[in-house]
Amino acid sequence: MIKLVKHMITWWDSQTLGTRIFTWLRGVRVGEDEDGNIYYSTADGQRRWVIYNGPIEASRVSPEWHGWLHHTFANPPSDDPLPRYTWQAPHVENLTGTEGAYVPPGSLRNPERRRRADYEAWDPDAEGGAG
Repeated sequence: MIKLVKHMITWWDSQTLGTRIFTWLRGVRVGEDEDGNIYYSTADGQRRWVIYNGPIEASRVSPEWHGWLHHTFANPPSDDPLPRYTWQAPHVENLTGTEGAYVPPGSLRNPERRRRADYEAWDPDAEGGAG
């Protein structure tokens, strides 16, 4: 019972009840990406949306599908894929806040943080100090 109520009112775990009903009534399945996200549109193509496979995080949508969702491309990547180039890196979701996030060398979060060797703290009692 709690799971049903949670599903009806939350959006961060999965689609809401309203999205599920709208998808059943008006949704036309357009395609699926490599992460298992499923893309839908209305029959007239005016509305487009995604049902995520897992956590709802917009950065999990690849650039090709993002372009289709925002009406930049008329045809979905499942019908008209964009060319892939050898220099392109594979799409990666935003890793901010996870263990996989980038941590620069001087960050407090970096376990291998090094002290700066070119910095010496000022000591007012040392010779040559103001006084």
